[in-house]
Amino acid sequence: MPFYLFWLFTTVMLIGGVSVIAFRNPVSSALSVVTCFVGLAGLFIGLSAFFVGVIQILVYTGAVMVLFLFIIMLLDLKDEEHRTNKIAPIATGLVLIGIFLIQLFSVIADTPNAESPPLDQATLSAAADSYPQDSKIATELKEGHLPDVHLIGHTLFTQYNLHLQILGVLLLVATIGVVSLSKRQTE
Repeated sequence: MPFYLFWLFTTVMLIGGVSVIAFRNPVSSALSVVTCFVGLAGLFIGLSAFFVGVIQILVYTGAVMVLFLFIIMLLDLKDEEHRTNKIAPIATGLVLIGIFLIQLFSVIADTPNAESPPLDQATLSAAADSYPQDSKIATELKEGHLPDVHLIGHTLFTQYNLHLQILGVLLLVATIGVVSLSKRQTE
């Protein structure tokens, strides 16, 4: 990825992320999340993760954000009235930021500073040994192809299957909660 494109997509993503917090209108914040997702997709594509970049655009920017905008408009949220800032929410936010930074720095400190191996025929063949020999992933790795879609699917549904199911249930419960809250407000 050229250096200037990296900084362009990073800037777009950061401006979108800051705008989510800065805007008081929920629809403007949701559209800022779309801008952030587009910048993130550009970074994925620049890292040669084409499938993840396209899925970022199709699923998150397309489907999920349309769902969020639909829910926001269904609730008919008005701009918040200006009110005095209380110290408790600000202090809680600062504590949460501190906890996040501590976690971030601990993960960065534990990450080894090593380069990833080159994706040549020998490396891919060695990686094929960790999968069942009759699987499509092992066959493509032995042929020298990187089956990114199959690897993502295999990882999601073997190592992170429970997490994926919990996320689906949480999204369903949140959607049902928003619909029930909106019906209660209209009555």
